[in-house]
Amino acid sequence: MAENAEDEAFNFYRPDMRGLLPIKDLHIPKRLLKTLKQNTFEIKINTVFEEVIDGCAKSAKGRENTWINAPIRDVFIQLHEMGFAHSVECWKDGKLAGGLYGLAIGRVFCGESMVSFEKDASKIALIHLAARLHAGGFKILDTQFINKHLKQFGAYEIPQEEYEQAIQKEMQKPADFTLEKMDTKEILNTYMANR
Repeated sequence: MAENAEDEAFNFYRPDMRGLLPIKDLHIPKRLLKTLKQNTFEIKINTVFEEVIDGCAKSAKGRENTWINAPIRDVFIQLHEMGFAHSVECWKDGKLAGGLYGLAIGRVFCGESMVSFEKDASKIALIHLAARLHAGGFKILDTQFINKHLKQFGAYEIPQEEYEQAIQKEMQKPADFTLEKMDTKEILNTYMANR
C-alpha cells in the first residue's frame, strides 16, 4: 500500500490479524440477493482491467485519499498481463458500472480493491468472484483487513501466522480463475444451487 496516490513508493503490511472472506459460504444479504436475481448487470472478467484499477484509485466522497499509486498500478497491470491479476466487472447499458481486482496465486485469491459507479455493482462483483473462486477450486479469499462493508458478507479474521501457514500450502496447488468452459451465468447458478 502507498501512503497516497502521489507517493512514489509503497509498503508491505503484515497485520497481526488477517481478514478473509468465506468462498463457499459467502453471506449474501437479502436485499442484495434480490438485486442479484434481477440480473441488473452483465458480468465480465478481465476485459478492462486497467479501467477497474483506475476506478479503484480515484478519490470519491468519503474516500478522498487512495493507497493505489502509479507504481502499484504498473505492477498490477504487469501481473495482469502475466495472467496473475484479474478483474471482475459489472456492466450496465454498455458501460462499466463497477468491479474489483485482485491477485490469484495457486488456490489463493488476494482481493485488492473494489469500486462502484452504480449502486451495488462492486457487491454483485464480489458475489460473482466468490462463485468463480468456488468453481475454480480456490480455498482462500484474502481481504487483508476487514471493515463494516465486508462484515456483511461474513468476513472474519485469523492470526497472521495461521494465514501464512495456510497460503504456503494453498499457493502450491492449482486453481482455475478463467473457467473458459463455463459462462458467468452457469458459474453463478452452480454456486447458488450448492448453497
